[in-house]
Amino acid sequence: MSLPPRAVIVHRATELTELVARHGTRQQAGFFLAGRGRDLAELDERHQAQQEALATVSAAIPLDWRRAVAERNDLDRFGFGPEDVVIAVGQDGLVANVAKYLDGQRVIGINPEPARNPGVLVPHEPDAIADLLTAQTVTERTMVAASTDDGQHLIALNEVYVGHHSHQSARYKLSTPDGLPERQSSSGILVGTGTGSTGWCRSAWQERRSPLALPSPTDPMLCWFVREAWPSPATGTSLTEGLLKSPDTLTVTAESDLVIFGDGMESDTITLTWGQRAELGISPVKLHLVV
Repeated sequence: MSLPPRAVIVHRATELTELVARHGTRQQAGFFLAGRGRDLAELDERHQAQQEALATVSAAIPLDWRRAVAERNDLDRFGFGPEDVVIAVGQDGLVANVAKYLDGQRVIGINPEPARNPGVLVPHEPDAIADLLTAQTVTERTMVAASTDDGQHLIALNEVYVGHHSHQSARYKLSTPDGLPERQSSSGILVGTGTGSTGWCRSAWQERRSPLALPSPTDPMLCWFVREAWPSPATGTSLTEGLLKSPDTLTVTAESDLVIFGDGMESDTITLTWGQRAELGISPVKLHLVV
């Protein structure tokens, strides 16, 4: 006998919740803001909008479905099942945060604040949730994968970053799919998808006035950029951007301690020590975003 579907509501703590947690009480949080010429009104409004959206979503889940709630900071410890329907209530980045822990589950993006959030990945209003729960029409968005020679692995919806864990220079040997190698010292490497090409990768692309044609979210292609490569007698700057198609990969061999993380989730990282190798390319897993 198969299990009924499980609706997993994913959200992140509001600014009001985090501020009260930091200062101990609501009154103390208000005092902290008042001393800086601000008050809790805006945070109250945003907190209330999210709470109302969460209540609307929860009320629409069928009674015979199972349900669970996961906060953003707990995603790396949450066990998603193949029958789950994931409902992300929040900003667009929340979908990216949860996507790296999924394997084909449908994701519904709910926007609690349409006046503030662009809604690229959370295009739906809370009142639409009843029909969306059973919708089967999805768009498949390309994701990026990083794998190391000791079996570590992660995927990301926007981009993967490879670099030093602090602001020090990252030192490594970079090898492109056509076999060109180069030792580099840089601020790190970004390998991004079409979804991510509107964010961090686009910033790198725009700043250097790159001629690359960035991929779209559904294109089976990645873009990559080396940030602030430093020329020296031992390091070069000739391999600093490009595109990757499956099954091509970008190879990074560490010559200093490095970290790899996806979509800004620095609490969930891969570590590389001197001599270790990482391969970066298109993930076989795609985000299934309900449309």
